[in-house]
Amino acid sequence: MLSNDPQVLVSTSWLLKHLTDPDLRIIDASWYLPKMKRDGFKEYEEKHIPGARFFDIDEICDLQSNLPHMVPTSQKFISRMKALGIGDGHQIVVYDGYGLFSAARVWWMFRLFGKKNVAVLDGGLPKWLSENHPIDNKKPLLRDRHITVQYQASLIKDVTQVAASSKLSTATILDARSIPRFKGDEVEPRPGLRSGHIPGSKNLHYEILLNRDGTLKSETQIREILTNNGVDTSKTIITTCGSGVTAAILNLALERAGYKDHSLYDGSWSEWGMYQDLKVDKG
Repeated sequence: MLSNDPQVLVSTSWLLKHLTDPDLRIIDASWYLPKMKRDGFKEYEEKHIPGARFFDIDEICDLQSNLPHMVPTSQKFISRMKALGIGDGHQIVVYDGYGLFSAARVWWMFRLFGKKNVAVLDGGLPKWLSENHPIDNKKPLLRDRHITVQYQASLIKDVTQVAASSKLSTATILDARSIPRFKGDEVEPRPGLRSGHIPGSKNLHYEILLNRDGTLKSETQIREILTNNGVDTSKTIITTCGSGVTAAILNLALERAGYKDHSLYDGSWSEWGMYQDLKVDKG
């Protein structure tokens, strides 16, 4: 049974109990890969958990970058959150329409900007719907709310930092992509990217950490998975994936299992796989 932690992960029953709390803010962070052929915003408009605001991962980002959905500036994040009526003193719960997929990215982003009272809804919208909890198609009434941020630089890594960690083996680099993509046996979905992985990195496909119903495995199970896959948790852990979305599922799992020293490589393989001067391993 899930032990609810409003700073990491909460159950559907917890959310149902707190649904009308005045300082609760619910975020629909649904985002999908092109091959999934789903539209997060369209689905949000059709149905969502009552009171939910839509967080557009492809807009609340650095649009000046040639990389997908990179972290926005603090100023842009503040502006977008104020417009969504999200601010200081709020308990935030993030979910997505897949189960547990893109919601973890938004959870990580809030933590990056210093907001700790943020949790992912375990099992997301599919679990909520399967339990016949209330849904809505109305947009919530939004009122500007003051929000302060404190950027937590330790939670994010750039290509220079990851390259140094790879060369010097000073961190455990954990790749959330599928085994065929990690090994370089499968062509990358984004055109122009090489296949393979960051030298010295280890593979831990994010789906290994999920139950069949899209909920996150228990603390004990996560620890066992890390041990069985030879993940060195004595070092700081840097997560990576295709573009920085599913990597955050690893960060969420690490946090749930009690590991605090972890960060995310923003840009991930969409950046590393693009530059010819960065080494790539296969197999």
